[in-house]
Amino acid sequence: MPVRLRLDVGYDGTDFSGWAAQPGRRTVAGVLQAALERLFGTGGATGLTVAGRTDAGVHATGQVCHLDVPAQRWAPLASTVAYRLAGLLPADLRVAAVTEVPAAFDARFSALSRRYAYRVTDTPWAAPVLRHRDTLTWPRPLDLAAMTEAAAALVGEHDFAAYCRRKQNASTIRTVLELGWHRDPDGVLVATVAADAFCQAMVRSLVGALLAVGDGRRPVPWPGGLLALRQRADAVMVAPPHGLTLVAVAYPGDAAGYAQRAGQTRARRG
Repeated sequence: MPVRLRLDVGYDGTDFSGWAAQPGRRTVAGVLQAALERLFGTGGATGLTVAGRTDAGVHATGQVCHLDVPAQRWAPLASTVAYRLAGLLPADLRVAAVTEVPAAFDARFSALSRRYAYRVTDTPWAAPVLRHRDTLTWPRPLDLAAMTEAAAALVGEHDFAAYCRRKQNASTIRTVLELGWHRDPDGVLVATVAADAFCQAMVRSLVGALLAVGDGRRPVPWPGGLLALRQRADAVMVAPPHGLTLVAVAYPGDAAGYAQRAGQTRARRG
């Protein structure tokens, strides 16, 4: 009988070609799967499923995935799996926790929301020296109040076709639960974006549109006005990937909630 495990994962995405396994490329899933097979044996870790696939260069501190392992392989390793993985994984990929969960748990479909942070600095001295890998340097001053006002129009359920890379027969209707900006004491501006789900390039496109407002190239109503479009807006810049970090994924509190949420998500996407 297999045991389902939840892995809480973090990674510096700089040197990864995204999450998804790709032949001949270093990816998060590829490196993680290889470590899991060394730990549990060939074919001993199956069904690796992630909450949200991240693009090349995007980071994570709160990524979640699940997999199944045979009970007889899990039992002798249960108390030491995180420690053992730390010795098998490279320094830019870490598993912070390994938890046995009900079979109804699905890292992707049971998720209630995903939360991202995007870091950008407009200071004259550029990104902080120890944060240049996860902070975008912007060449012009940014108006925090204008970006905050523009972001408010993007919260709620909308068709975000203008901000998504279109996939055939895929819905671009999403519910943005939170979208706001603040400036940290070191001068770095941080956008926080949470939604039930995101389509490809959506977060970086939202940030790109808001940066255009922040530096004065676009008026405050412009990002919200793009929601009337039913196709990708070519005028929207996709912000560079290295400023983006997946910071949290939220789930229901019990097995019944996992199954119910997964059913709702599959039905909506279908």
